[in-house]
Amino acid sequence: MRIVWLCHYFAPEIGAPQARLLELSRVFVEEGHSVAAVTCFPNHPTGELRPEDVGVKQRRDDLDGIAVFRCRSYVTPNRGFLKKTLGHLSFMLTGLGGLSRAAREGRPDVVIASSPTFFSVLTAWWWCRRRRVPWVFEVRDLWPAVFVDLGVLRNRLVIAALEALEMFLYRRAARVVTVTRTFADHIARRGIARERLAVVTNGVDEVRFAPGPRDDALAAREGLEGAFVVLYLGAHGISHALAAILDAARRLADLPDVRFVFVGEGAEKDALVRMAEEQGLTNVVFKGGVPKDEVVRWYRLAAVGLVPLRDVPLFDTFIPSKMFELMAAGLPVVASVRGEAREILERSGGAVVVEPEDSAAIAAAVRGLHGDAARRAALGAAGRAFVEREYTRTRLGRDYLRVLADAVAESRRA
Repeated sequence: MRIVWLCHYFAPEIGAPQARLLELSRVFVEEGHSVAAVTCFPNHPTGELRPEDVGVKQRRDDLDGIAVFRCRSYVTPNRGFLKKTLGHLSFMLTGLGGLSRAAREGRPDVVIASSPTFFSVLTAWWWCRRRRVPWVFEVRDLWPAVFVDLGVLRNRLVIAALEALEMFLYRRAARVVTVTRTFADHIARRGIARERLAVVTNGVDEVRFAPGPRDDALAAREGLEGAFVVLYLGAHGISHALAAILDAARRLADLPDVRFVFVGEGAEKDALVRMAEEQGLTNVVFKGGVPKDEVVRWYRLAAVGLVPLRDVPLFDTFIPSKMFELMAAGLPVVASVRGEAREILERSGGAVVVEPEDSAAIAAAVRGLHGDAARRAALGAAGRAFVEREYTRTRLGRDYLRVLADAVAESRRA
């Protein structure tokens, strides 16, 4: 098959969506398929273009056998709802040209529009409708429901319009692929036939994220020699309840070797830094975003990995992709989540799971692991074995290919 992704975010940017799309694409290529991606120039999450991209309107790159067609868009940091919306709207327009450029190298058998947001999905629907190409709607977040639950969207007319658009797109996609079972259940309850829904969860490249010895060189570089590193690596956004992690750090100030290390960028980072300074938290360290190749080094430096989410009912449907990476790296996980993520982590045997935003329980879990090296090792080994059995990207990529083949076959029959 000739498979084309349409997605606002793509490698070499850092983040869960970028990792998912790149690693699935690698599996597709390994299985003998032609893969292209239509996307923006790398700028997430800082909103800064690389020097070689400034002033460039379009470019074709090659990344691990994937043809990447980059389109100009409005560039902004990952903060500010209106500015981010402008960025997505601009890609909705330039993505049309990107799809046409990708099609010149081979007519797509299927286009996958990966959301959020809806704007690029509209582009896929419009372009594919005119060219009679089947398209798949990949749902990584329930949009706009997540913004409604977080209080970002309040205007009832805007919400109603976006929900109508959401249903319009669900009904016109050849398949709707979600990253969690509960997302699929939610969409089915709204009237989309089960046979048009598929679940392909996030997973992990188990070879790349293999366990290894503690990275003493990184510890020396970052001034963390001898530290018991409790790591949060990822987006510092409104979804992750990182203020509760700061409160957990405050509760563990009596343990002199413990360091809570936050690695990444996001809309909430400046506020978190100020909060830590105001509270005089000397056991908290903030680092900027790191290249993807350095993520594994941070995992190998850490003693415990954190997976937090907000205490919002909708987040019971989320499965943070970082939990698979942490388990693959052999790290014991402390997760403050509910719902499907909690079920998976408890089944894995590789995590201590507490309620969302319960800073006292998070602190107690870290304290217990701090004093029990044998338990940390047992959790790490169990988590690694679990993802090797059930959540490798190769296995999930092959599942995805079967979904795409069914969509293409159905389209040809029609």
